[in-house]
Amino acid sequence: MATDPLLRQGPDSTDLVLRVGPAGPTWNVLTSAGPALFAPLALGLLTLLVAFWMALAGARASTVLVVVGVIAGLEYLIGWLAMASSRARDILRVEFAPAGVPASLRLVRAAGPDDWLPVKSLREVRLTHKVVEPYEGDYKPAVSTLALELVLLGVQEQLVLPFDGDPQRLADALKALLGPAGVVVWLRTERSTRDRPQPNSGWNSGGSASANSGGG
Repeated sequence: MATDPLLRQGPDSTDLVLRVGPAGPTWNVLTSAGPALFAPLALGLLTLLVAFWMALAGARASTVLVVVGVIAGLEYLIGWLAMASSRARDILRVEFAPAGVPASLRLVRAAGPDDWLPVKSLREVRLTHKVVEPYEGDYKPAVSTLALELVLLGVQEQLVLPFDGDPQRLADALKALLGPAGVVVWLRTERSTRDRPQPNSGWNSGGSASANSGGG
């Protein structure tokens, strides 16, 4: 049944693999520790203002250093918790079981799997393939992404991931897998051309001219 690299069929389920990597609360917390270092850096100006105000008020240098250290530590802790909480919702894969004609599905997130749901609770799967092509003379390659939207009962899950495969092949494979359950799969392609940089400008922006094509 699985005819696309993103669809991997096992003995018990067919998985739509969106991100490769281990899952679980512990792993999620550990992988959030490094990026959380950006929190004190982003809030560094505020910390320096506090230190400057304390210095003007006559506080000793050792006291200022202790307060700055405590503030930076709290900023890191808050950033760590916020990063871990945000990443916990990231969808790694969607499992459809049993493998042949699925009757159930569940979302596997960075923090672990959700509960199983009836496959009919998935109303639609919307795929948007976006391609930003280089302008004439541009040395940068085209950029291809795939936006995936799962329309479930009462909720919509969305994510965007890099994509270099065949979107029509993926859409056809999902239709073959989910069609018997009445799940509608839509595919839309959006193409645009990267803006040519203006003279004497180092800025590059997104795309301007676009042409859309779709299939369902």
